Amino acid sequence: MNAIANALVALVAALHVYFLVLEMFLWTKPLGLKTFRNSPEKAADSAVLAANQGLYNGFLAAGLVWGLFQGTPGFGFQIKTFFLLCVVVAGVYGALTVSRRILYVQAAPAAIALILLWLA
Repeated sequence: MNAIANALVALVAALHVYFLVLEMFLWTKPLGLKTFRNSPEKAADSAVLAANQGLYNGFLAAGLVWGLFQGTPGFGFQIKTFFLLCVVVAGVYGALTVSRRILYVQAAPAAIALILLWLA
């Protein structure tokens, strides 16, 4: 069970690295425009804000990776729990303020990983 939980934590971290790339580097490119359903004009106007948001997603990913590789299991558990909770809260907030899709793409995988982490 612990291996499955850690695999899901790694998946959530990978998703946040992907979000970082989308928001920091591909925001105004065709993939970014399609993913976030933006017009080129809106994307250009919000590119700096998106890059900032991408950086925060990178911090979430880094925290999850830190938890996965922490040598002290109890501390690693605490780190993973904290960062997964941060992802869930950010996902719920994003779902309430931006798009319901964020609940499924960001918050749900983190919540499932958190539940499995606690069950492991």
